[in-house]
Amino acid sequence: KERFQKGNYQLLVTTGGKIKVGNHLSKYETWAELAASSLKKIGVSEDKIMAAPAIKNIKKDRTYYSIRELQRRLHKEGLKAASIDVVSLGVHTRRSWFLFKKVFSSVNVGVIAISPNVYDTSRWWLYSAGVRSVISESIAYLYARFIFSPHIK
Repeated sequence: KERFQKGNYQLLVTTGGKIKVGNHLSKYETWAELAASSLKKIGVSEDKIMAAPAIKNIKKDRTYYSIRELQRRLHKEGLKAASIDVVSLGVHTRRSWFLFKKVFSSVNVGVIAISPNVYDTSRWWLYSAGVRSVISESIAYLYARFIFSPHIK
């Protein structure tokens, strides 16, 4: 909230796909809507927030298609991004940043990583959650970087 208010940002956009049924947060249909609601609760002005949920029922390449949906939503609203700062959690941030730069190729894309609170990032290998996060995101990043080929929908 503070970074948004102090920075020269015009809009705070949330992305994310469907929340699985049975999850205690499922009163929100998507992670984008949950994030937007959370931002409103901490005092971010509603007119500065845009939820851009991902296409429903995407099972593969969810991060990429969330970003594409954001791109479509900005275009639909007549908004042109001059620059974007991607805010994401921990090691997922590198892949998000890479994919944002791929989709928004003519836009300056910055990145802000939020440290996870379930393990010490400077000693991640001592925590099972850290090991799982680093290994799975490393594999996902390598996939995104060297194997992934988008099929435009």
